[in-house]
Amino acid sequence: MKVKDLFNTEKPVIGMVHFPPLPGSPLYDDEKGMKYIKERVKNDLISLQEGKIDGFIFCNENDRPYKLEANYITVASMSAIIGELKDTIKIPFGVDVLWDPSAAISIAKATGAKFVREIITGTYVSDMGLWNTNVGDLYRYKKLIDGKDISVFFNISAEFAYNLDRRPIEEIARSVAFSSLADVILVSGPMTGVAPEIETLKRVKEKIDVPVFVNTGVNIKNVAELLKIADGAIVGTSLKKDGITWNPIDKERVIDFMKEVNKIR
Repeated sequence: MKVKDLFNTEKPVIGMVHFPPLPGSPLYDDEKGMKYIKERVKNDLISLQEGKIDGFIFCNENDRPYKLEANYITVASMSAIIGELKDTIKIPFGVDVLWDPSAAISIAKATGAKFVREIITGTYVSDMGLWNTNVGDLYRYKKLIDGKDISVFFNISAEFAYNLDRRPIEEIARSVAFSSLADVILVSGPMTGVAPEIETLKRVKEKIDVPVFVNTGVNIKNVAELLKIADGAIVGTSLKKDGITWNPIDKERVIDFMKEVNKIR
């Protein structure tokens, strides 16, 4: 599916619905429990929708420290909460499980998500240790579960990690677009909340025909400049209260942000 058709707009902006720490993760709050998580997630997705965002991603961002293979309870908890909130969801949504693309595809299939965002190609030295990927196995699993309607957004510049592939990022993007069936290529900064360099975006955009989205560090001050080049953006930290990643979504920030985006559409 073409990105324009998926979001029904040019230059789509996708917000982040960050789950509080889930059961099984070190920061999970046993006293607040799943009820608190559901209410927090519900409030965030309502704030994004009322702020007129184009889409959003459910993500277990606060399951720190991260794992390369998700626990069963992570998949079960995310699926349960998304399923319970389906009647509240009015716009396209995706899934991101840090850092397990098979888990993300599974949740997407079970909940009706339209896309996933993951690190799917490359080998990295990271905070989680040596991080390898297997895009061939992922796409065969996607075929097995009839995931043809799930678009795949490839993050080709992992945060908190060093890519052992020393080719220029535009050559990596060209290779991934050609060989790995990417629906969207995502370009990130070095960590959450930090934007990639404009020149980096330009080099990637010039090399491929696949849509290129900015994946990190987009805010109200730089979105116009970034979207002159990129085909869309994923926005998390800058839409939170006080611009802090772990805080709830601030609806007024979303409204102001989308007003700025609509000036350049």
